[in-house]
Amino acid sequence: MGCLDGYLPLMVMIGLQFHYALLAIFTRAALLDGLTPTVFVVYRQGIATLALAPIIFSPKRRQSLKTSLGLKNFSLMFMTSLIGVTLNQNAYFSGLFYASSTAATAMSNLIPALTFVFAAILGFEKIDLKSLRNLAKILGTICCVSGALTMAFLKGHKLLHMEVFFPDFKHLTASGSENWVLGCLLLLASSIFWSCWMIMQVPISSSCPDHILSTFWMCLFATIQSAIFALLFEHDLQAWILHSPLQISCSLYAGIGIAVSFFIQSWCISERGPLYCAMFNPLATVITALVTATFLQEELYVGSLIGGVGVISGLYIVLWGKAKDFDEKQLQSNIQDDETNNNRIDLEEPFLEEKSKHVVETKMEH
Repeated sequence: MGCLDGYLPLMVMIGLQFHYALLAIFTRAALLDGLTPTVFVVYRQGIATLALAPIIFSPKRRQSLKTSLGLKNFSLMFMTSLIGVTLNQNAYFSGLFYASSTAATAMSNLIPALTFVFAAILGFEKIDLKSLRNLAKILGTICCVSGALTMAFLKGHKLLHMEVFFPDFKHLTASGSENWVLGCLLLLASSIFWSCWMIMQVPISSSCPDHILSTFWMCLFATIQSAIFALLFEHDLQAWILHSPLQISCSLYAGIGIAVSFFIQSWCISERGPLYCAMFNPLATVITALVTATFLQEELYVGSLIGGVGVISGLYIVLWGKAKDFDEKQLQSNIQDDETNNNRIDLEEPFLEEKSKHVVETKMEH
């Protein structure tokens, strides 16, 4: 079981990337079906809040709800929700609408590089160019981002063309060339906001270790913020009506998914740090490309294959560097524990030796 616990962050983060890939494809279909991005964010956050409410307001957790959130945590979570949820999601889903699902997951691969830079500036990641593991993290980050960008923007020769399984959904991979640049800029902004969210999870996890509670408050704040944002920019009241089963099911899936994913992200960041979690984002690009090529008749090119190899290679290089960091921390912790135990033994040895001598002398006298 202990061995499984060590691999648990790895397994849940891989599963999370499958969720992000499916969400990008599924949501783009709903947006092209007429769902407004700003309204979708409100519904998504509202559903996530409602999904978490029964857990938070259960009798066992009511006391923590009253006492765990002070003014400092309140302000921090409010700003985290504004930057990392409200602005991030509005930028991401608007960019997803203007660009494509593959472009959205590809642009999110800038998150590891941005997170690494922000973490290094704030002191969460130490950079020592003489250390092999730090060089591995830098090289792996560059390799990941380069591979993802190659996969998205460099085509080359056609390598494979899949027959479409669902002809009605071929429009999922289509993109409007007129708004392509705007979509990419919005996706870039979303990556910056998401990197900030990951960095801000470090102080939040420290001050509020209850990840379910922090996730609930962030979802609640984001619902209010997103509603105000949508009312300011969306004046058509008809946009708030979900007209099709696709729009309804997408909102439900996205809302419940964000509640689970926020909890997983917060827990993994507290366990392994923000860079570890950010480095899994390139996997979503690979998964999206494979799904769209297999089921949605998106053509596969040599550039996609080379980029995919680069993404996976960079991912494992960085994970190796992070694993070495984790092993070193564990080793230092074990050394400190051994020194503490030795000090205790040293304090006890004189007493034990004197006691033994006294017992031996007593026996000799008798």
